[in-house]
Amino acid sequence: MNADDIEAAIEAEIAEAEATVSLPRQVDEEHEDAHYAAVVVSPAFEGQSLVAQHQQVYDALGESMTTDIHAIELKTYTPEEYADQEI
Repeated sequence: MNADDIEAAIEAEIAEAEATVSLPRQVDEEHEDAHYAAVVVSPAFEGQSLVAQHQQVYDALGESMTTDIHAIELKTYTPEEYADQEI
C-alpha cells in the first residue's frame, strides 16, 4: 500500500473527504515499517471530537492498519477549520 492507495481508501469511505498522504520519514526496508502522515479534510468531521475523527480514518483504512501501515500521523479538519489553518 502506498500513499496514493491510502488517500483513495480514505476518500472512498469518508463523505466528501480530501486526503493528502505523505511519508514523513524514510521507510526502513529491513523492517518494512511504513510510517505515513495524513491530512484529511471533510465536513463529516463536523461536531465530532478529535478522537472520533481519527477513528473514522482508522475505520476507512480497515485491515490495512494492521497489515500494511505501521504508523500514521493524522491531522483532521472540517473544511472551515482547514481554511483557518491556511491563513
